[in-house]
Amino acid sequence: MSLSKKIALFALNALVLLLVFALAAFADGGENAAEAAQGMKYLGAALAIGIAACGCGVGQGLAGKGALEGISRNPNAYSKIFTPMILALALIESLAIYGLLIAFIILFV
Repeated sequence: MSLSKKIALFALNALVLLLVFALAAFADGGENAAEAAQGMKYLGAALAIGIAACGCGVGQGLAGKGALEGISRNPNAYSKIFTPMILALALIESLAIYGLLIAFIILFV
């Protein structure tokens, strides 16, 4: 089994486990439901920023890899590759900031 399939399987198992814990927390329906709802807000905010940061890290790594491979194959193309790479990294980083914004919205609204 390839590494990407193992990671996807692990992520799916983790999400199912979180769902089971959420259902167990809300099962009694009493005063613990409010505490569980507050906990789910924290969990949602953590997942929002965690998934955003993970995806952006992968994207930035691939962008850097592509730029370095292009520069290593043709060092004269440095000036043509560097500026679009920096622009791409800034746009990728903005997605992480959107994830942080969503986490703040979940926590404080």
